[in-house]
Amino acid sequence: MNTKSKFYTKDTRTFSEKAKSFGQSLLFWKGRKKGMIHTRDLEWDDLRYIFFPSKLERYGYLGITFYKEDSEYYKAIYPLVLAMDYEAKPYWCPRWFLRFLHIFGNDRSIVRVRNHRLSNLHRKLTKGIQFWDWKTKWYDYDLRISISAPKHLQNLADDIEYGFYKRGEANEKN
Repeated sequence: MNTKSKFYTKDTRTFSEKAKSFGQSLLFWKGRKKGMIHTRDLEWDDLRYIFFPSKLERYGYLGITFYKEDSEYYKAIYPLVLAMDYEAKPYWCPRWFLRFLHIFGNDRSIVRVRNHRLSNLHRKLTKGIQFWDWKTKWYDYDLRISISAPKHLQNLADDIEYGFYKRGEANEKN
């Protein structure tokens, strides 16, 4: 009986390539490549993001990405982000440390993991609360919000979606 997974792929890299990749990961700056998984190279801008974030990047550790501060989507989603920050951030933990864990643990991504221990610490400190995605579907006012959070934050996201849709629909009819 074969106990190997059908998803198993053999690592065909030479020992020197594996050692170089491991050494680069210890330095934190260089991304690693193993099979189909690649982590990104860290840049000086990442240090600026950790210690001197812009207003739009302050809550980046939750996985949220805003593009413009004066957009209608920012104004609609910002109260949800503040509520998520209140629930996710421990009172004793500074945001810069959570952004540090987001970069060095999760590779500033919602799907990639750069370092499992740091990623697990990030998830434990934030209680697993994170912003998966926000987008508009069919119309500009059809806002879709995907989060991982307790039920009361899910309800808030649903109410924001519904209110945003109803106001947009009413404006379109006028």
